[in-house]
This record gives sequence, C-alpha cells and structure tokens, in this order.
Amino acid sequence: MAGFDQIIGHTDVVEHLKNAMKMDKVSHAYIFNGEKGCGKKTLAREFARALQCQGEGEKPCGMCQSCRQAEGHNQPDIIEVTHDKLNTIGVDDIREQVVADVQVRPYSSPYKVYIIPDAEKMNQQAQNALLKTIEEPPEYVVILLLTTNSAAFLPTILSRCVMLNMKPASDELVRKYLMEHVQIPDYEADICVAFAQGNIGKAERLASSEYFSEIKGAAIHLLTHVKDMDIGEISQAVKAVSEYKLDIRDYLDLLAVWFRDVLYFKATSDANGIIFKENVRAITTQTRHCSYEGLEQILDGIRKAKARLTANVNFDLTMELLFLLIKENQ
Repeated sequence: MAGFDQIIGHTDVVEHLKNAMKMDKVSHAYIFNGEKGCGKKTLAREFARALQCQGEGEKPCGMCQSCRQAEGHNQPDIIEVTHDKLNTIGVDDIREQVVADVQVRPYSSPYKVYIIPDAEKMNQQAQNALLKTIEEPPEYVVILLLTTNSAAFLPTILSRCVMLNMKPASDELVRKYLMEHVQIPDYEADICVAFAQGNIGKAERLASSEYFSEIKGAAIHLLTHVKDMDIGEISQAVKAVSEYKLDIRDYLDLLAVWFRDVLYFKATSDANGIIFKENVRAITTQTRHCSYEGLEQILDGIRKAKARLTANVNFDLTMELLFLLIKENQ
C-alpha cells in the first residue's frame, strides 16, 4: 500500500485533506484528535508527504525525491517536534523547533510542515508561544497538532485550527488488517478486534504481544477453575493478577468479554457468535452452571471493579471481592 491507501478507516478525514489540497485551501493549522493508536501520526505523515510531493497525479506519489526523503524521515521541510521531558513539551521546545524555525523559508518544498505528537503535553507557556505563530504564520507554514485530548488546548488555539476528529475503524477493517498484515488466525483476530474497539494501533499491538497472550491465558485459567478455589487459592490468584496492574483494564476486559460470550451462548447456543471460539467447550460448561441473573451480576461486578480501581480503591480487596462474586455465581 502507498500514500493514503495505507490508512485504515478515517475516510472522512482523508477526503477532507485531499479536497483541501485539490482546491488549494490547505489550512495553516490542524488538530488530529483521537485516542492513542488510532493512526494520527500515520495520517499526519502521509498528509505532510502529499503536501510536499513533487510528482504528478495522485499525491503522495511515493516515487519522487521528496516522497523518498519523507519515507526515510529526512525530508528537511517536514519537522517532527521532539521533547526531552517525558510528560511536558516546554516553551523552549516550541521556541527552538517551531517559532524560530518558521522564519527560515522551505529548503526545497512548497511548505514547511511541523508535526507535534502528544501536543496535549504542551504547557501553557508553550501553547502561548505557538499561538503567536498560528495567529500570524508565514504562508508556507502548516502545523499539525496530534493529541489524545483536544480539551487540553487553550481556546485561542482551538479557534484557529481545523479540528479533525479520528473515529474508530470498523471491526471488519481491523479484522482484515490483522489477518493480512499480522498474519494471525481468525479466532485470535476476533479477540483483538473485540478489545481494540476500532483502534488499529491497539489491535496490532495486542495481536503481536506475547504478554497479552499471557494475560489471556491467566484469565482463562482463573475463569475455568475459580468455582473450585478456596479463599486461600483466590488470594494467591489476586497476587498473580497484581503482576498485570499496568494492564489491569485489559485483564478486566478479558473477563467481561468471556462472560458476555457465556451470556450470548446461553441465550442462543450459537458458537459462531462468540469471541472465544477456541474455548467453546469451557463456555458451554459454564452456561450450564450460570444463571442469567448471575451473569448480569458478574458483568456488573467487573464494571464496579474498574470504577473502584480508577478511584484508587485497594487493589487486592477489589480483586478478591470480584473473584468471590464470580465464584458464587458459577
């Protein structure tokens, strides 16, 4: 795939950018707003390549000198802003890499394109410094702000940028991408698609992650054995789960998807409609022991556990209560 063809989903945004170029109405500043992994940086880079493309016809052509330079991340008129501090883009970062640099005309291209990843990390001084450039930019400057949280920007910045909200890709597109490019079987793709919720980056990360496979294996082991565990064994299970604290939402989502599968299979007896197709035997067994009311209580318990952990309630206590709830309703 080449150019905008490699973008999964985001059809409306791609069309907007193509039309802006075609009609010569490219804005001086855009905000690409969407969750981490949704494809903001890939799309911003392709837009930058297209703006600088020297070829004829569909842009970016992928063949001209500018496109080849951009592919190697050494196109001198496409600048990606970096920062040393992990959680902050400071005023010096913006002044040195953007404000001072915009006064220098493009080296060999029609535009100078500045891509600012994690732009929500700009502190107020950095935003104010950037605002002056956005308010009175040289005609050749295009600034692309990539963010997971556009609400972090000053109202004056928001009012002077074109907002492009990134929407989730369809499950069908994500599933096809995983099977063709990550080359995983359909039943594994279904699990990653269920978790990614339209986020192609997250889907690819999960599909390629041995760690996610470990978490999935640990969750399924618990779910198929918890009914026979005593309180001591449940406490041991909680300690094991504590290793996944950084990914606890993924772990809890695994539990939720499993019990939705049990609920669905109990209601329909349709194995084709479940996510954990390779575990259909275990799911069939659980449908015999779980009531509809019990399954609803478990799913509600998982939602409450997420909320408690978000509110920093004691981890061990929260997970013990959840596991006991699951045990009681099997």
